[in-house]
Amino acid sequence: MTRHVDPDRARFEAFKALDRDQPIEMLNLVRFRDRAAYPADHPLADAGLTGAQAYAHYGRETAPVIARLGAVILWRGGFQAMLIGPADETWDEIFVARYPTAHAFLEMVTDPVYRQAVVHRQAAVETSRLIRCAPAETGDMFG
Repeated sequence: MTRHVDPDRARFEAFKALDRDQPIEMLNLVRFRDRAAYPADHPLADAGLTGAQAYAHYGRETAPVIARLGAVILWRGGFQAMLIGPADETWDEIFVARYPTAHAFLEMVTDPVYRQAVVHRQAAVETSRLIRCAPAETGDMFG
């Protein structure tokens, strides 16, 4: 399995090249490690935390940054079964976050408090998907 935890430079540059002045919604699919993997010199390195516990630290520490930027969690759900897709893709955390603009997302990932807290996400996550979406009208039909 290929790990996808942080964006590579080329994808991040492509993200930054898109329109930054519109709201964006980010689909987050996250699979946790059984045991968090902190750097050896981190205070929690020997705490024996699960990936879920480390991710909870990430959530608590980044919440003030997210609130300050006006981002919200639009939807959160629990994975039950893969109907269409790779049978080995299971997810522990699934949610959609809305940012008022892509500028707000970029401000978040460069914020000093966020950058310090991201170590918890990196320790927690086995693999993930982060998919930028443009908000669209909802309705009562597909397509």
